[in-house]
Amino acid sequence: MNPDVILPPQVAWASGVFANAPLIRKTTRLADLPDLFSDNNAWRGCDPQQRLYDVETIDSPSGEGALYVGVTHLYAGKIGDEFFMTRGHFHQRREQGEVYFGLCGGGLLLLQTASGEARLERVKPGSVHIIPSFTAHRLINTGDETLSALAVWPSVAGHDYAALAGGFALRVFASDHHLQEWEARND
Repeated sequence: MNPDVILPPQVAWASGVFANAPLIRKTTRLADLPDLFSDNNAWRGCDPQQRLYDVETIDSPSGEGALYVGVTHLYAGKIGDEFFMTRGHFHQRREQGEVYFGLCGGGLLLLQTASGEARLERVKPGSVHIIPSFTAHRLINTGDETLSALAVWPSVAGHDYAALAGGFALRVFASDHHLQEWEARND
C-alpha cells in the first residue's frame, strides 16, 4: 500500500504568490503609519488610504516549536524623498531570530540592535538574510517595482513595535548624488 502524497503549500519564487494554503492577509496603509516618515508635511499631503505593503501569512498552528511563513509585498514609492518601508519591529521574545528570502524587486533590509547599531543588507531575488536574535528589522523598497520577501519565523516570537516608537537609527532617501540612487542618513 502506498501512502497518500500531500501537496504542501507552494510559493511562486518570482512573484511571492502562495498556492495550496489558507492565508491570512493584512494590508498596511499610509494612515496606519503616522510619524513613521521624516517629512510629515509630505505624509499629510498623500492619500491616507494608499497601500504601502501587504503581508500574506500561511494560516498554520502556533506554539513552541512552530514556524510561521509569510510574504511581504512592499510597494514602490516615496514620501518626500524617503522610500516606502515597513513599520519594522523587534520580536516580543527578543531571543527569536528570523530568515528573509528576497523574491522579486530590490531594496534593503535595515537591521538594528537594541543599542542602536544599524546596518543595511541588499535585498534582491535569491538573497538570504539571517536576522539574529535581539535585532529589529525593516524592509525598504528602493526600486521601481514591488519588493517581495518570504519570511520564516517562530510563531512564539511576537512583534514589539513600541520599542521603536522613536524610530530606527538610519533612514534611506533617494539621491541623485550616489551611484546606487539612494543614501542612508542618521535619524
